[in-house]
Amino acid sequence: MESFPVLLTILLAPVVAAVIMAFIPREEHMLIKCVAAAGTFVSMALSLYVYFAYDQSLGGLQFVQQVPWIKDLGVTFFLGVDGISLPMLLLTNLIGFSAVFASWNVNHRPRDFFILLCLLITGVMGTFVAQDLFIFLLFYEVVVIPIYILVIIWGSTKRVTKEYAGMKLTIYLLIGSAFLLVGVIALFMKTVAATGAPDMSFAGLARAARGLSDFDQIWLFALMLFGFGSLLSMWPFHSWSPDGYAGAPTAVSMIHAGVLKKIGGYGLIRIALYVLPVGAKFWAPVIAVLGVCGVAYAAMAALAQKDLKYIVGYSSVSHMGYVLLAVASLNVIGLNGAVANMFAHGIMAALFFSTIGFIYEKTHTRWIPDLGGLARQTPRLAVAFMLAAMASLGLPGLVSFVPEFTIFVASFKVYGGLAVVAIAGIIITALYALRAGANTLFGPPRPEYDSLKDIRGPELVPLAVLGTVLVVGGLLPFLIFDMVNSGIVPLMAEISGALKLGGSF
Repeated sequence: MESFPVLLTILLAPVVAAVIMAFIPREEHMLIKCVAAAGTFVSMALSLYVYFAYDQSLGGLQFVQQVPWIKDLGVTFFLGVDGISLPMLLLTNLIGFSAVFASWNVNHRPRDFFILLCLLITGVMGTFVAQDLFIFLLFYEVVVIPIYILVIIWGSTKRVTKEYAGMKLTIYLLIGSAFLLVGVIALFMKTVAATGAPDMSFAGLARAARGLSDFDQIWLFALMLFGFGSLLSMWPFHSWSPDGYAGAPTAVSMIHAGVLKKIGGYGLIRIALYVLPVGAKFWAPVIAVLGVCGVAYAAMAALAQKDLKYIVGYSSVSHMGYVLLAVASLNVIGLNGAVANMFAHGIMAALFFSTIGFIYEKTHTRWIPDLGGLARQTPRLAVAFMLAAMASLGLPGLVSFVPEFTIFVASFKVYGGLAVVAIAGIIITALYALRAGANTLFGPPRPEYDSLKDIRGPELVPLAVLGTVLVVGGLLPFLIFDMVNSGIVPLMAEISGALKLGGSF
């Protein structure tokens, strides 16, 4: 399949599904949902093929598709994947496929809902396969409009209005992209002035940026850090995230927590760190401090919440603090842990939000004091909830344990005291995760929930897909780490060469 445009097909499958749905009559709800499921299934199946067909011994970009587009700006429609982007692409499609079935009971304008959902999935996928900075930004902007419409029309009105949540989410995304855009334009102008030849590919920008002064790299990296960091919910620019989760429909919460945040972490590693290593080295201590502050603050905030979505929302902010700490370690072990942890957290958070969505559909509340004893009426739903909760606290044997352990090892070598604080965050995580599970599922049963029906049929798909990955990824961590390592090692070799540290970085 070397000549087959597999990455383009992965990107276009949900778009084709969206076009087909546009011509299906509005009242054909089941047909619309089946087309959305088929489109996301094609992308997921092809992503699995690419993941296992990737030659890790060869490394580098593979399945490349490259077409010149805007020659005067050096822009190329350049798609490709390596050991860093492939786990993120697979993560997107596992969650995207599961999100369709988590939304199987959406009956308010389902055609519009699933069209926008497919476009959102395509935009997120595009950021992970683009190897040109202009194309990366283009796909990123594709994400913003669908997510806003999905939240304000199909969102929840508990705690915050869906209009407030949608607007706050969109404003923060646009503010981050504005700083990022300024940094990209400045970087482009500086590199063109240095080389005389425009090139917007990541590799081309990295080569050109080697001629920039240390000062230029430092302030350009600061702009990108703010842009990508705000998307990653970096403390103190995180407040949009829990409100966005609370106001969003289930599928959007899954994609938001599962993969949208990961664009920030991926961008920090793939673009900011790779292109501007001197700036990264300068700001690394600041990133570590902000990351640990995020871990501690958000974990304590989660402990104080009684709304299930807010608990997982603040938990996600806390977990992204670990990613920032790993990035700040600036070593192979830490970056391996960062990418693997983004994958693990994405699966866990998506499963968590899907179960909370089903709980809300069946009980019409997310307020823990109004819940209790649901494990008796909905045992399969309880299994899904506790599986996500155990992964959140890093239970050995599940997908989160090895990435978090790797991060702690890498960061302790560089930031001993901060690493200890971050490790203490695991204790708080265990407290809020176990308490939420106990009070929601195992408290005294409530008579008003005696008639609840357990998840069944299409509702079981998120548990089957995401739950399987949680367990398999925990028992066979090399499936993730070998892939990630094949991308991180050459990346760090280039950065070390650029900093003339002979690989000791």
